[in-house]
Amino acid sequence: MEQRLVSHAGIAYRGIATGQLRGKNPLTVARNAGKMIAGFLESLAIVREFRPDVCLATGGYVCAPVVAACRLQGIPVMIYLPDMVPGWAIRSLGILAQRVAVTFPEVAHYFGGVYPSGKSVVTGYPVRQDLVAAVGGGALAPADHAEHRRAARIALAKALDLCFDTNAGTNAESALPFILVWGGSQGSLNINNATWQALPTLLPHAQILHVVGNRDWAMWQQRMQTPPVAAALWAHYHPIAYLHEEMALALAAADLTVARAGASTLGEFPVARLPALLAPHPGVNQRQNAEYLVEHGGAVMVDDRELSQRLTPLLLALLEQPEQRQQMEAALAQLAMPQAARAIADALSTLVQTQQER
Repeated sequence: MEQRLVSHAGIAYRGIATGQLRGKNPLTVARNAGKMIAGFLESLAIVREFRPDVCLATGGYVCAPVVAACRLQGIPVMIYLPDMVPGWAIRSLGILAQRVAVTFPEVAHYFGGVYPSGKSVVTGYPVRQDLVAAVGGGALAPADHAEHRRAARIALAKALDLCFDTNAGTNAESALPFILVWGGSQGSLNINNATWQALPTLLPHAQILHVVGNRDWAMWQQRMQTPPVAAALWAHYHPIAYLHEEMALALAAADLTVARAGASTLGEFPVARLPALLAPHPGVNQRQNAEYLVEHGGAVMVDDRELSQRLTPLLLALLEQPEQRQQMEAALAQLAMPQAARAIADALSTLVQTQQER
């Protein structure tokens, strides 16, 4: 997936061999250790050819050979930790790194505190520039934010060739709240099933843009051949397999979202002031991300195992209480860091300058 996205962005891409070591059986560990060694040699050749001034890594075992090669060549390394809790790979790579950029100050203690007492630099989560532009820069008064939301809704309807009420977000009495449902880049079967089950109850009260995911799209086509509601209500539901550039518009256009709690939620939802019903993916470091937004008043959390029972009543409660959603939007605005990408770039430049002065 990374190769496709990076190439789509017009950035040069070089792949290396690597393999996960933790949580695998001994035979797989031995095989992957061999891949790691091969990846280190490949990375060393790439680094010598490219001659970078600095290395920015975002964690994961794929970064280990590159970070090791850079340190061997005397190239400064900065790790970016997007989540609220570092995984095993980032904890290990953080030992080699001179700096660790973190999304929020609460995470700095994992790396000895904020620089210069520790390695951490608080930058926020880098948000795509088209999202920042779609929400008007991320620092608008509520009335202006509502107008930008309406403009994003109109642009989204045009981009996707959809027909839905673009007055939502204004004071129009006929306007229905607009819900964005998605399960991350691969989609989520649990979120999809719970959403399909909830449609007869939700569609009288909301418009729904449902990003099903390529993996489950065939299931949707088979399952929903016969709409579960009348045609007038069915027009409120807009399923789509995947969103590319339009995702920024969808985040800016929505009044409410149902989503996983990947690291991007910590940056994108505050900038978009997007209240969320979060269902953290079990088994990865998503629960702490969700808990952070819940504790700061910007989200509601539901256990993945309880989605089918709780999704409908939780969404109905949020739909019926616009004042609560407004309070959530205000809370999210306090967390927004729309200039996080610039902060990371500045931290990289500072690291290079510090290294050159030594």
